[in-house]
Amino acid sequence: MIHNFVLYLVRKFFYLIMDPEKVKDLILNEIPDAHVEVIDTTGTKDHFSAIVISDLFIGKTMVQQHQIVYKALGRFLTNEIHALQLKTLPKDQWVKENS
Repeated sequence: MIHNFVLYLVRKFFYLIMDPEKVKDLILNEIPDAHVEVIDTTGTKDHFSAIVISDLFIGKTMVQQHQIVYKALGRFLTNEIHALQLKTLPKDQWVKENS
């Protein structure tokens, strides 16, 4: 617990504190048609899991899809966001997998 609190204080004074909504907003700014779900996986506001569903991903490899999301997160990905578990899918593939 103390370790998490110290990390929180360091980030509060030196970095922007991230939360799932801010991560989601950054992604939506780059991919406006996307359905995005983001959760804080550790409670420390620097480890996130995201699912991004968009037709922008049609015909792109998983690496290309992830690169689009990484671009949306920009410098935050190497500073405020320490870890990101990412799943990306075109809408039609998401529908097939969740029917």
